[in-house]
Amino acid sequence: MRPEKERLTILHTNDIHSHFEMMSPLAAAITRQRTEAQGGIVLLFDIGDHMDRAAAATEGTMGQANIDMINLTGYDAVTIGNNEGLTFSKEILSGIFAGTKCPVVCCNLVETATGNPPLWMKRHTILEREGVRIGVTGATAPFAPFYSLLGWDALEPEECLREECRLLAPQVDILIILSHLGLPADKLLAERLDGVHAILGGHTHHVLEQPLIIGGTAVCGAGKFGRYLGQLVFERDEENGSFRYVTGESFPVDPSLSEFTVFAAAMLHMERGNEALSETVAITDRSLTLDIRGESPFANLLAQSVRRFTGTAFSLVNAGQLLGPLPKGEITAGMLHALCPSPINPCVMRLSGRDIRIALKQSLAAEFREKVIYGYGFRGERLGGLAVDGIKILYDPHAMPYDKNIAVFVNGHPLEDGREYSVGTIDMFTFRTGYESIGNGQDVLFLLPHFLRDLLRMELQRPGSLDECAQARWEPRIF
Repeated sequence: MRPEKERLTILHTNDIHSHFEMMSPLAAAITRQRTEAQGGIVLLFDIGDHMDRAAAATEGTMGQANIDMINLTGYDAVTIGNNEGLTFSKEILSGIFAGTKCPVVCCNLVETATGNPPLWMKRHTILEREGVRIGVTGATAPFAPFYSLLGWDALEPEECLREECRLLAPQVDILIILSHLGLPADKLLAERLDGVHAILGGHTHHVLEQPLIIGGTAVCGAGKFGRYLGQLVFERDEENGSFRYVTGESFPVDPSLSEFTVFAAAMLHMERGNEALSETVAITDRSLTLDIRGESPFANLLAQSVRRFTGTAFSLVNAGQLLGPLPKGEITAGMLHALCPSPINPCVMRLSGRDIRIALKQSLAAEFREKVIYGYGFRGERLGGLAVDGIKILYDPHAMPYDKNIAVFVNGHPLEDGREYSVGTIDMFTFRTGYESIGNGQDVLFLLPHFLRDLLRMELQRPGSLDECAQARWEPRIF
């Protein structure tokens, strides 16, 4: 016989971003919630960006460490975020997710070649627990121009979700969306989609201490980095009745908690990740200093690497991509990963001389160099000044900020405001973050899947590169 009341508890995480130090405490909190759930069904979902290649364990194992954590923690279904979909090739993703013990659901990402999801991904899944059928679908942020370069078509999520909900609703007792779309999108989905019991959210790292109830749908979000665990409880009173929302919350996870199996596995993966990155990639005869507030050899080397890789006349990249100086001697892959962890890619664009000049002027202002940046793949702290290669800037260090205090030369000729130039830069700027005028670039060509640290590796191996990066691009003059 069925109990008088059927209870369904849903636990959810999102945007863990390879914070392995929190995976054991999180697993312990999940175990505690399963124990204290007062009977009934307990399900666990992750809403994407579990992986982040800024972590050595993820980089060194190509994501396998994260899959091990997902399996050991006992997730019932997961979706993917942009940190999974855009920082690994389609082939590597296939190998990574082949080892998952739970369904991977995402309805708005299909292979360009086939128009269908890959074998390791489903548009939806139906979980059956104790006679209760739970329909689960998911969607990820549709960065279509980036995904297209990796062999994916990122489709408009609302229409895809509407179709999946239409198919699932007649077949299930409760309908859940795993949404790596962000809180604004989740609110709209709750208003526009029928029959959805809960939208478990991520991507914008929002913490909703209690769900937002919009049109009868519980909209949720559990922050970032495994610091919070989300919980929802649904009940129904009789066999043919409908599940109704009872309570929900996102609560902080105590970092002192520990789950033995997950803790041991996390420690092992972090060790193995570091071992995998111990390969020597270059040997240098000098150290390269870094100054994100002004010009420095290491930032110049980064700008050189971007210009060489993109094949453009000159390059622009923010010095804040680098987290410290490059030492003399043996340089390993792990050192470059630690010094340049951001999963940011180079790109080529057409940019007007006027927009270039605006960005260069802003680079002289402390409010830009010291600007704190979050998201967009950036794993540093502050934006930093612009490092350049292929151009020369004469500037007056005593001029007021934003005054006409610079003269810019390209191949010895003055930069023309009305002319368009082919510029090598980084994808972060295309989101109009940091130096926003660079976001005005046209005909952007993204060069995935190469990261800036890959370009640094190549540049360090090029003869003469260390001598070149010592040459000044920014020269103080009194006008």
